[in-house]
Amino acid sequence: MTSRQNAGEPLSQFIHGLPPELGGLSFVDSAPDFALAEQADLFFLAVPHGTAAPYAVVLREAGKMVVDLSADFRTTDPTVYREFYGQDHPAPSLLSEVVYGLPEIHRERLKSARLIAAPGCFPTSIILPLAPFLRQPSPIKPYSIVATSLSGVSGAGRKLETRLLFGEITDNMYAYGVPKHRHLGEIEQELSLAAGQNVTITFVPHLVPMHRGMLTTITAEFDRVLASFPITDADVFNMLQEAYGQEPFVEVLPPGQMPEVRHVVNSNRIQIAARVDDRKNRLMLFSSLDNLGKGNASQAIQAANLASGLDEKLGLE
Repeated sequence: MTSRQNAGEPLSQFIHGLPPELGGLSFVDSAPDFALAEQADLFFLAVPHGTAAPYAVVLREAGKMVVDLSADFRTTDPTVYREFYGQDHPAPSLLSEVVYGLPEIHRERLKSARLIAAPGCFPTSIILPLAPFLRQPSPIKPYSIVATSLSGVSGAGRKLETRLLFGEITDNMYAYGVPKHRHLGEIEQELSLAAGQNVTITFVPHLVPMHRGMLTTITAEFDRVLASFPITDADVFNMLQEAYGQEPFVEVLPPGQMPEVRHVVNSNRIQIAARVDDRKNRLMLFSSLDNLGKGNASQAIQAANLASGLDEKLGLE
């Protein structure tokens, strides 16, 4: 376990409830060098964007498997990275080998991956519900997609910031990162791959007064008039069920049930539901996940399990 800020401090001081075998671990400060690479076969990088890439370069040169939880490798086009992060990509030579770590979308590629870009929580909550409806022939108009997400405070990381203090966030909620949140780059990249054409969406994230969890609502206009070609709640449920019915961590809810954060918190599961608004000729999608679980760390483990030839559910049930 590494940490630049907390080097030498016991892990138990920052992460409570650890099993006994981890109780004696302390943080170390490891530079991105070959001495670090010699310590393990698999590395998870949980550092800010721009900081992860130098570690990834050294570790990949040493032949090690890397799962990056930052945003350095989520977008495979360096011009998109510059657009959303305001700087040149720090390791463009590695982009050709990156696999985006959404197991339900890229499972076969993940089985041979050596550099995995763990998705963000907002993208996971948007891409998984939408992907089945964008594959051709798509029943929706891609340009009409609007996504709204409500995120727990832990999505911003463990840091001191006035807007994240208890007195600022409790009994409060607000939108941020509009109209161009950083996660839009990877969201639109993956939706475009699913659709086989360029897809741009409207995305509005909100911070809400809970520790962890995320609820997302998505709407999109159907590509035909429902009065002439009726689509029912059962139809859209079946489309999701066909895509994810065999997935171990995706729960497709039948008509009459809606996702809730309390049903997925502290897990690697995502709940997804779909409804038809025939008054407005629109598809409505809903998802809930744990932003630190399926939206981050546990999903990174699921992807690493696949790449390591292990049962992808190992350690996650």
